[in-house]
Amino acid sequence: MKNILTLFALSLAFVWSSHAEPLKSLKVGESAPEFKIKDTQGKEIDLSKLSAKGPVLVRLTCGCLGCDRELPYFQALNEAYKKNGINLVAIFAEPDEKFAKYVKSRKLNMQYALDPKKNSWKIFGTKTMPSNFLIDRGGKVVAISKGCDPSGLIARNLGDKTAQLVKAEKIDIKGQVDKNKKTAAPKK
Repeated sequence: MKNILTLFALSLAFVWSSHAEPLKSLKVGESAPEFKIKDTQGKEIDLSKLSAKGPVLVRLTCGCLGCDRELPYFQALNEAYKKNGINLVAIFAEPDEKFAKYVKSRKLNMQYALDPKKNSWKIFGTKTMPSNFLIDRGGKVVAISKGCDPSGLIARNLGDKTAQLVKAEKIDIKGQVDKNKKTAAPKK
């Protein structure tokens, strides 16, 4: 009987210890987490070093249809404000094999890394894909958006907040991309 109780106690201890701690959800006003990841070329992306230079937008995303439709808006945001010091870092939850084709077909113009195990999501305290974290110079989180909006409204709102951070004139990210889509669409 003593052996059975000991076995039960050990089993209970194992089950208790094997459960991961719940995610601590990051909030606006908090300091960004310590975060480092290697890009696809093996170069280290260090959030604290980037945010020491200027604002950073971290985008945790994938290559699903919704995120794919949202991508042009975030690429336009990156282009619009990079001369003002914004760094956009996209972390994709994709394996290398699939992603190489994706990069080529989408002509990515931003810093990116792959995290198929989604460790980045744990560090930023989110399970939502995509999740965006706008971090000011110095490392404070100033905006968080979670979920997908293929119409470009999330990117537009983050672009407006970015313009405030870098003290630049607002650029209508959504309008710019939508206009480019219309001119690029085949005529019927």
